[in-house]
Amino acid sequence: MLELSRSTNSLHSNRGRFDPWALAWQAADAPASADAVGVAEALAWLYGPGRGRRVPVAVIGPKRATPTHCEIAESLGRRMGELGLPLLCGGRGGVMEAASKGCFQAGGQPIGLLPDDEWDGANAYVTIPLATGIGPARNAIIARAALVLIAIGGEYGTLSEMALGLHFGRLVLTLADAPPVTGAVACTGIDEAIDRTGRRILALE
Repeated sequence: MLELSRSTNSLHSNRGRFDPWALAWQAADAPASADAVGVAEALAWLYGPGRGRRVPVAVIGPKRATPTHCEIAESLGRRMGELGLPLLCGGRGGVMEAASKGCFQAGGQPIGLLPDDEWDGANAYVTIPLATGIGPARNAIIARAALVLIAIGGEYGTLSEMALGLHFGRLVLTLADAPPVTGAVACTGIDEAIDRTGRRILALE
């Protein structure tokens, strides 16, 4: 069970006290008083002003996305923006643009890791465009940099990111009709994806 101490502004569980900079539990006495919270509320606390280290969560998916893919991606991005989860994507169109839009409109700052030589290849909602100039090889950087990857739909590029993420020991989650890959966890919806993401960030599993 997660507990948030309002008096000390700290997160606790039976594992101790959560260090928001190390993203790890440390031995500590239980607080005198605390409120039980869920994973989403713990994430919102973690990413409050000046608190947690912002290791990104990647949203991956096809540039030629279906309307359903884009709807799911925008809703996921919006939820991530509301919670303060740092969103990383490939910075282009389709699922990447829809997720960026949702995140941006919710007050987040989506990061786009672009294959292009210049930053201006980013979609209109990426607030931190990073031009790599390395083409599709940037997929490996996304898979390495993210703590969790969430795939929505997918083509060969998405499949490569999923495989690389699993190779690097990342949690890979899937929504909609993302390719089935051994080791990836299929989620029934956005709430489950956020919960599983939060549990990985909070070192609960």
